[in-house]
Amino acid sequence: MILEGSISVKAAILGNRRKVKELYIDEKRRDKESAFIMAKAAEAGIPIRRMPRHAIDAAASGKTHGGILCEADGRIYDDPSVLFSSENPFLVVLEGVEDPFNLGYVIRALYSGGCTGLVINSRSWESADSVILKSSAGAYDYLPIVMSEDPAALIKACRRRQIHAFAAMRKDAKPCYEADFRGPILLAIGGEMRGLSTAVLNECDENIYIPYANDFRNALNAAGASAVLGFEVLRQRRYQGGGSTDGAN
Repeated sequence: MILEGSISVKAAILGNRRKVKELYIDEKRRDKESAFIMAKAAEAGIPIRRMPRHAIDAAASGKTHGGILCEADGRIYDDPSVLFSSENPFLVVLEGVEDPFNLGYVIRALYSGGCTGLVINSRSWESADSVILKSSAGAYDYLPIVMSEDPAALIKACRRRQIHAFAAMRKDAKPCYEADFRGPILLAIGGEMRGLSTAVLNECDENIYIPYANDFRNALNAAGASAVLGFEVLRQRRYQGGGSTDGAN
């Protein structure tokens, strides 16, 4: 597949979660960003080809590539053991998100908030790989992501390791700002249409909800909820004396 733009190409090279076969750069481009990308590509042994802009344009499907493309394989997903490698885990189980743009936005929000591992249902995203990478601003290749046929079983395994599991579910829930996110946690977040499965809900320790400023009762989309909850975790850990929020690389 062809990945387009400096953000996606840089993430593909630095994230080390896919094989990058060749880097294509506009022969007239001379700037720090392209120099950095070429240096990292050279370190990784990736062939670099300088090309005229019309050839870059012909190879690209969009118009916002900025003269930088790469040919790469699909993303390699992580082994479940990565979920337990952080000193103070902040894990997320995501269900019911089918649109690649939305998935990318969720990943972008979670990675920015310090999530150390994401679990998604098993399915093939390869045809949408470049869309997810671009909409996530590269976070798709930085954040550890595990595919699972049975996310409820993974939650159970997390709880055995003393990771407290919260479900983003309004019924019988407490406000998210009253929950303690400073220790090892897992958040289960569902898409706005289907929400979380019964199997996942049954494995969670307690439910939380996001309070609104008015009586509006329609759910936030998954990206919005991920941003609110992710940054509440970050706020508590950084400003309320919690454990460190590990980087995801």
